Amino acid sequence: MTTTTPSASPGTAAGVDGLPLVAHWIDNAEVPGASGRTAPVFDPALGVETKRVSLADQSEIDAAVASAARAFPAWRDLSITKRQQIMFRFRELLNERKGELAEILTAEHGKVLSDALGEITRGLEVVELATGFPHLVKGEFSQQVSTGVDVYSTKAPLGVVGVISPFNFPAMVPMWFFPIAIAVGNTVVLKPSEKDPSSAMFLARLFAEAGLPEGVFNVLHGDKEAVDGLLTHPKVKSISFVGSTPIAQYIYETAAKHGKRVQALGGAKNHMLVLPDADLDLVADSAINAGFGSAGERCMAISVVVAVEPVADELIEKITARMSGLTVGDGRRSCDMGPLVTEQHRDKVASYIDIALEDGADVVVDGRGVEVDGEADGFWLGPTLIDKVPLTSRVYTEEIFGPVLSVVRVASYEEGVALINAGAFGNGTAIFTNDGGAARRFQAEIEVGMIGINVPIPVPVAYYSFGGFKDSIFGSDKAYGLQGFEFFTREKAITSRWLDPSHGGVDLGFPQN
Repeated sequence: MTTTTPSASPGTAAGVDGLPLVAHWIDNAEVPGASGRTAPVFDPALGVETKRVSLADQSEIDAAVASAARAFPAWRDLSITKRQQIMFRFRELLNERKGELAEILTAEHGKVLSDALGEITRGLEVVELATGFPHLVKGEFSQQVSTGVDVYSTKAPLGVVGVISPFNFPAMVPMWFFPIAIAVGNTVVLKPSEKDPSSAMFLARLFAEAGLPEGVFNVLHGDKEAVDGLLTHPKVKSISFVGSTPIAQYIYETAAKHGKRVQALGGAKNHMLVLPDADLDLVADSAINAGFGSAGERCMAISVVVAVEPVADELIEKITARMSGLTVGDGRRSCDMGPLVTEQHRDKVASYIDIALEDGADVVVDGRGVEVDGEADGFWLGPTLIDKVPLTSRVYTEEIFGPVLSVVRVASYEEGVALINAGAFGNGTAIFTNDGGAARRFQAEIEVGMIGINVPIPVPVAYYSFGGFKDSIFGSDKAYGLQGFEFFTREKAITSRWLDPSHGGVDLGFPQN
């Protein structure tokens, strides 16, 4: 729901109904929204609105992009050494103050503090990779390709780049993109999720403290109007996006139509294939961690355990026993799992339990009505385990994005691989086995972009790239790693000749060696 309010005066963060207002960040300063439109921001563990966030109109979109465009020439031309020093300083500040950021994450997203700290740590890995950017943007040189002629290449930044990030990782996912983009000389407009906007503001303030010049990093809050404004703006050269598959496809098609480079990472339905020789205690622990961590609100969560018989019954017993020991509650109270991000999302996820029952599945553990260590009005749904899920059920075919773990039973390794490969998504998968031959065969045969071998959530480290196959990605550009540096730069090839007085004069023929 959005609310229209009187425009705030420049430089003032006017509140709405007595609540703080999250402003935009332009030219290294908070800029209160002028559109008069706002959206609520909730504390999911309390179930109450704690602040509101400005929603940009076209004038504010133009202002953020103009700020980045003004800053680009000077930032591009700043020496590599000085850019690198700012990146190092930002990394140190973020590491020193990550506890503050974790508290912001928990208050707006709901994930437990330990999970919030883990998210920041994984984002820091990309910042650390970005500090080493000079080695990764070197060109090539070929001397004397023809008499007196040299050819060499340089890596140039694109200009103003847009980043559109999701609610589930409000710190980590933006850091998949903006540290690399900024380090190599681009300027950035970040559009974070309006559900948890304050993490982006915290990061922007830290960057300013680290010495980042005005306009290099801007934060624009908004809804579809802000998204479309970035996708179609003529001064925005690229778009980086993570979110659901339908929106990723829309982002890719719209931005590409307007001549932009696009990274568009979509949704997932990740499977864990369990072979009969696997360590079932390890599998049960991994299923709990990968299925219910961050309340299942992550695109690399394990949604389906594919159990090769005869292990399913024993594995379900082990998973169920571990689920009984989980504490659901306020992430600030040392609980294992927090609430879902909004009441609407909680209700949507819970509806899949009814779908499972209607489709004849066996709901082993029903997370509705779970006892919580938190306020009654929080957006709660406990860990849920569903066995014998039909492959035609929406519980199996759709991305649920919540703490719902399904079990599908198969008769063989071959049946399990065929099942995974038949899915629409190809983001992440895992195999659990003690058979090295089976694991090597799996990594060759599976049609998925990120694969874990006895690792349930195979998110690559920063110097490898993140991205899937099929409906989990649109285009070919993955996030961070070497592909990140390639995405945020473009190559110039220069052919150079310095003439001596004996050059051969005019020749209108095609150049030859």
